[in-house]
Amino acid sequence: MILELAPDLSVEARARLLQTLRRNRYDCRDLGDQGVPRIGILGGESVDPAFLERLEGVAALVPVGTPFKLAGRDMHPKDTRVQVGDVTVGADRLVVVAGPCAVESREQVMTIAAAVRKAGAVIFRGGAFKPRTSPYAFQGLAEKGLKYLAEVRETFGMPVVAEMTATGQADLMMKYVDLVQIGARNMQNFELLKCVGRMGKPVLLKRGLSATIQEWLMSAEYILAEGNPHVILCERGIRTFEPFTRNTLDLTAIPVLRQLTHLPVLIDPSHATGIREKVAPMARAAIAAGADGLMIEVHHDPDNALSDGPQSLYPDQFAQLMRDLYVIAPVVDKQVDFAYLDKAAAMRRPVSEGRQPSRCAAFMGRAGNFSHKACQQYFGEQVEAVALPSFKDVFDAVADGRADFGIVPIENSLSGSIHQNYDHLLTYDLKIVGEIKLRIVHDLVARPGTRLADIRRVLSHPQVFGQCLHYLEQYDWERVAVSDTAGAAERVGRSETPGDAAIANRVAAETYGLAVLAAGIETNPRNYTRFVVIGKAPLDRRQGQKTSLICTAPNRPGALLAILQVFAECGINMIKLESRPLPGEPWRYLFYIDLEADLETAEHAETRRLLAERADFLKLLGSY
Repeated sequence: MILELAPDLSVEARARLLQTLRRNRYDCRDLGDQGVPRIGILGGESVDPAFLERLEGVAALVPVGTPFKLAGRDMHPKDTRVQVGDVTVGADRLVVVAGPCAVESREQVMTIAAAVRKAGAVIFRGGAFKPRTSPYAFQGLAEKGLKYLAEVRETFGMPVVAEMTATGQADLMMKYVDLVQIGARNMQNFELLKCVGRMGKPVLLKRGLSATIQEWLMSAEYILAEGNPHVILCERGIRTFEPFTRNTLDLTAIPVLRQLTHLPVLIDPSHATGIREKVAPMARAAIAAGADGLMIEVHHDPDNALSDGPQSLYPDQFAQLMRDLYVIAPVVDKQVDFAYLDKAAAMRRPVSEGRQPSRCAAFMGRAGNFSHKACQQYFGEQVEAVALPSFKDVFDAVADGRADFGIVPIENSLSGSIHQNYDHLLTYDLKIVGEIKLRIVHDLVARPGTRLADIRRVLSHPQVFGQCLHYLEQYDWERVAVSDTAGAAERVGRSETPGDAAIANRVAAETYGLAVLAAGIETNPRNYTRFVVIGKAPLDRRQGQKTSLICTAPNRPGALLAILQVFAECGINMIKLESRPLPGEPWRYLFYIDLEADLETAEHAETRRLLAERADFLKLLGSY
């Protein structure tokens, strides 16, 4: 049961109410303010609604319809994000956990860790205690294996996860690992669940071989009830009658869990299928179904693995899977960030000796717009996102040091380049240090309770009206242009005018308390916007994959051809060429060029020399 409190209840009165409940032997939790202040009643010797209603400050009683009270959405409607080292599980970036089933030797884990880290994995897995069906099978290296995992963390910057099989291993887990795994066979080992709940360290809870989703969530409830909110669920296949795979991967669990619980969800297709060739297809399907990430077994020599070799991917197969996920992820509003750990390390690095500032990134518009979403997906939780009124303000903030980075849209797959930002890149002494592409999905949103028949006018950015024209032509609605989509959502959220709606994204709807009336109303689903990250210096020391530059050509026949021939002579692939009038000089043009190479390295010194020789003007905008 949930107690909804009076909005004006003082902090002191709220504390007295909690004391009264506990004196009367109610197990209760302060749920904070989620629209209204709330207290959750988890249990008691006998729950007396009449007694609860009479308590000072209680405005309403709301029943909870599920037995998993803390794991359910009634008491915790917002999605939980679990921090594991530098990695956030449940956010916009996909989390891929990879490594061998069992730690076999130092050489083995270091070899595999190097391969999966390079391919994009962000957490390393490996079993040091192995619960096996046969007592004669390899049981793990115990503490020696955990020490090898800790060395992986120190060497590659990857948080590590290992399975805990007994309460007596708690001290070792606290010492060596970042994420404690409770395996399928121990899902209902309640003493073990209570133990990891008291430890407070993040927990990866695998589904039991024959467990229902409710039984699984009740196991999570044991951990949460001990005060540990850092729980990640992992579907690893259930036992069915089908003999052609080791288990049956229950992909339907993903949308079911999305509705029932706020906890993040990973999928383990390795244990679910038990067959190497089936792992990648199921991994791709899991991400398309909405999982927050994957747990994949990888081994450089699976034929000689001491555990689960037949289901372990080779490193090159894992690398190919990561490239596939990079393509799939934006369709479901996620990103595969190959630089996830490098960026996190760079964010921790002090700017000057002894000073660790809080980093911030500026974007144009309001919280909830696509620029804000791009900022969150690129930087994650480590950078404060700061909204500014215009693109120029973003460039100014980075140039004068008020923001460490800025993020601005540079081109859209349907409407082309945002020339205003190309002009800013020409005039400001800043570098492009990164990029991110977002799929642009537009929803029709309005205040809760609004029906399509009630709508009289729609607010959004003018460009958005064009992108949603096929849908809008069905209705005789007035179209009101505003500066950005989040601004449209904010105005509708504050509006007292019945019949107002906005076209915005789902995040903006949640931010401003609106309901989605129609999802995905854009005419063309292949609508992507490319954003670039600007800064005074590169974010990290990795070699770039691309270079953007601006140049002008002399006014003579073949001048542009001579510039472009440099790339052919140097074996560099050009992926974009666009002309733009040179400000203040009629009939002269700037050329914006993107290349698949890092022109700022010593390797390409000759390329830079040739370009400078053949162009009237050359500016490298950045390699990233």
